[in-house]
Amino acid sequence: MLAAADKLKFPRNRIFLFSDHECQPIDGVQDWRTMLGSYQEAERWQWHSMSRKESQTRTAVLNYSSGTTGLPKGVMISHQNIIANVEQSIFMRNLEQPHKSEAERPPERWLGFLPLYHAYGQLWSISAACKTLTPCYCMKAFNYTEFLKHIQNHKITHIQTAPPIVVMLAKRPGTAQYDLSSLQNILCGAAPLSKELQNEVSDKLKLKIVQTWGMTEVTCSCLHVPGGMDDRSGSVGYIDPGSEMKLMDDDGKEVKEGERGEIYVRGPNICIGYWRNERATNDSFDEEGFLKTGDVAIRNEKGWYWIVDRKKELIKVKGFQVAPAELEAVLLEHDHVADAAVVALQLEHEERPRAYVVLKDTAKGKVSEQDIIAWTAKQVAKHKQLTGGVKVIDEVPKSASGKIQRKVMRDWAARDRDAMVGEGATVKAKL
Repeated sequence: MLAAADKLKFPRNRIFLFSDHECQPIDGVQDWRTMLGSYQEAERWQWHSMSRKESQTRTAVLNYSSGTTGLPKGVMISHQNIIANVEQSIFMRNLEQPHKSEAERPPERWLGFLPLYHAYGQLWSISAACKTLTPCYCMKAFNYTEFLKHIQNHKITHIQTAPPIVVMLAKRPGTAQYDLSSLQNILCGAAPLSKELQNEVSDKLKLKIVQTWGMTEVTCSCLHVPGGMDDRSGSVGYIDPGSEMKLMDDDGKEVKEGERGEIYVRGPNICIGYWRNERATNDSFDEEGFLKTGDVAIRNEKGWYWIVDRKKELIKVKGFQVAPAELEAVLLEHDHVADAAVVALQLEHEERPRAYVVLKDTAKGKVSEQDIIAWTAKQVAKHKQLTGGVKVIDEVPKSASGKIQRKVMRDWAARDRDAMVGEGATVKAKL
C-alpha cells in the first residue's frame, strides 16, 4: 500500500493505522488516534455555524443509488436534506398517536440492522434515533436467528425494515420459537409490500405495520402512513409536510385521481443532484424543479398513495402493462412459495412475464414449475399469466436495502431466453 501511495505521491501523513490497540509509527504512518485533539483543544474548539445557503448547498453525505436501473450514481445529500427528512419522518410517525408530542411518547427500543451506508439505515438508526433519544441496538450484520434473539432479549418495540424481512416473519417456521411480544410497530419501506402480506404478519404478531415510500434521492422518504393508524390497504400513506407531489403520464401531463402516473416530487428533502454527473442531474428534474422518481403510483381523493411499480420495470404484454410487484404478491400467496421475483422475458419480439421462485423446504422436489404456472393462471388475467415460464432458484438476489436486483434478474432472463432459442422447436412446448 505504501509503495502505491508513494508512486501516486500521496503524503504518508495522510495515511493512518487502524487497530483496537494503539500502534507505534511505522515508516512515517501514524496511529489513527493522532487525529484526535486533546481535551484542552476540544474545550477551545468553536464549531462553524453554517448559513442557510451553506446548509442547502454543502454535501453532508454522498450516498449511492441502488443501481438496479442503471450504473450507480453518487447522490449528494445536503445538511438541510437530512434535517428536513428527520423532522418530516418524526412528524408523520407522531400523527394519529394518543400522545400529543415527541416528549410524551412512551419509551421505545429500536433494532438497527439496515446497512448504515444506506439512506434508510442512516435516517432511522443514526439521525432519527439521536433526535428522539431512542436506544438503537445495531447489529454487525443481519442474521435472521440473531435478529429474533435480539428482539426477544432486548425487548425491541419498533423496527424499520424492508419486505424481505416481513416475508421471513410470515413464512419461516422458526419465528414462533421466539418471544416477539415486545414489538409494537413495524415501519416497512425500500420496496412494495402487498396488503395481504402486510396484514398476515400484522395479525400473526398482533402489531401495526405501516408503510413508507422513498428513495436515495429524497434523502430517505417522502410518503408515510401516519404512525398511529392501522391501515390495512397496502397504502404508503400521504406526502410528508413541506413537500409537493404530482403524478405524470408518459406525455408529461398530470393524471387524474385513481390513474397511474410517475411520481414527481420536490421539497426540502430532495437531493442537490448527482456527484460529478450534471447530465444525469438535469435529466432527473423537470423545469419546475420536481424530481422524476421513476416510480409509478395511484392516488385517491384523500391524497393517499399506492405504489404500483417501477416505471422501467413494467412488462408490456400485447399492449397491456403488467406490474412485476403485483405478480410477486400473487406468487407469495402460494402455500409452497417462500419468495419470488418477476421480470420480462424478451421472446419472439414480445415481452412475457417470467417468474423466479424460491420454494419452501417442505415443497422442494414435490412442486413443479408447471404446477406454479397452472396455479397462477387461475389467479390472474390472461395477459398476466406466466407465459415466460417459471424457474426455481435457491435465493432471489437483493441489494443490502432489500430491493430485488432487477438488473441481475433481467440478465438471468436474457440467458434463459438464449438457451430457449437455441432449443428451437421446444420453446413453445415449454411455454
